[in-house]
Amino acid sequence: YLKISKLALAFAIIHSKPPGKSSKEYTEYLARAVSEQDFGWKWKVEVLEAEVLRLQQELLLNRISPRFCLEKRKQDTSAETLLGRESIHPTSYSSQLEDSGCDACNDSAFDSLGIASDFHQSEHNVNTSEYWLDRVPPLNLCHASKEQSLTAPLHFLQCLLEIRKLSEGGILQADFSELENDSFTISNSVSQLLDGLTVFYNSPKFPAPSFLTEGVCVLIRLITDTKLSNHVLKKCFKKMEEFKKNLIQIILRNRSVNRFQALHSVSQTLGLLGRNNILRNSLISLLLSEVRQFAEQLLQAQQVQSVYDITQYENIFLLCMILEQLLQNETEESNISSSDYGGEEKIKFLKNLDQIILHLSDEFPLFSLYLWRVSVLLNSGQMQ
Repeated sequence: YLKISKLALAFAIIHSKPPGKSSKEYTEYLARAVSEQDFGWKWKVEVLEAEVLRLQQELLLNRISPRFCLEKRKQDTSAETLLGRESIHPTSYSSQLEDSGCDACNDSAFDSLGIASDFHQSEHNVNTSEYWLDRVPPLNLCHASKEQSLTAPLHFLQCLLEIRKLSEGGILQADFSELENDSFTISNSVSQLLDGLTVFYNSPKFPAPSFLTEGVCVLIRLITDTKLSNHVLKKCFKKMEEFKKNLIQIILRNRSVNRFQALHSVSQTLGLLGRNNILRNSLISLLLSEVRQFAEQLLQAQQVQSVYDITQYENIFLLCMILEQLLQNETEESNISSSDYGGEEKIKFLKNLDQIILHLSDEFPLFSLYLWRVSVLLNSGQMQ
């Protein structure tokens, strides 16, 4: 039956091919048309899956704190009212979308780094939280963008953190045991946010959208929070490690002429991640590994008089600067146990480092200086 079907399809293609085209050309044209149609359906499925996740996020927030979600029905910030306001002020939504809907002005509940401010007025803060949630529009099948794909997880995680803050202050009752029954939603939201951030850093826009920094700060706050961190780290730690590796590779492999503004944004993100005690040690190990491998490749290229990658040589200095800053922070925070971090990579980095510096110092003095400064920080008495 399969052979007969293939033969019938071949005859149909031959008989229906337009004049001036060979059977092979017409077959390739039909194959492209079918694949484009499949791509369209896959894209629609992805958008619908994102909408399902958004609804799951709202449902989980309602289970954790029903009052948090009931407040929006009592206030003038309902979805219908907001849509009415958009028809009067059509530019307001576009300005919010550029900032992921996370307003950073003075009347916001969050500052520019995404850190929750003091909660002086309980009802005002609850209403403000609902305002953030209401600003997340349903995904449009025709106009979904990568900005919108980040809006839902970012708002959900921000609202989750605000509920946590309000419940700590006794302003709001919340049942975080619901996370045990629905850990998929929070882990999937974090994964979606990490994937979205990676896409943005791979193809940056200028000026950089403020929600990139906002998203990173939200991730750090989730990991730092005692009640929420376990749900994030349990299922998303590997994803976080992959995210850091991707950022490092974005810095190393970027070859565009005007790349330094974009790389500066990525390096700032790595610096933010490195401020977190849980993420810092693994990030230091990753940076030590990349700098050590490049130093060894540069030494080998020098010894055999071969060409080295000048672009990667320029980019490696950003990693050196981030590494130096993280090590300085590590030495200044005496409350952090130095035995917790990077033992194996530290040993590999320091092994034969003096010889590497000696051979590279004449031709690559600046890079050798950075290697020496990093080694000093690693060998300092405070790091022992």
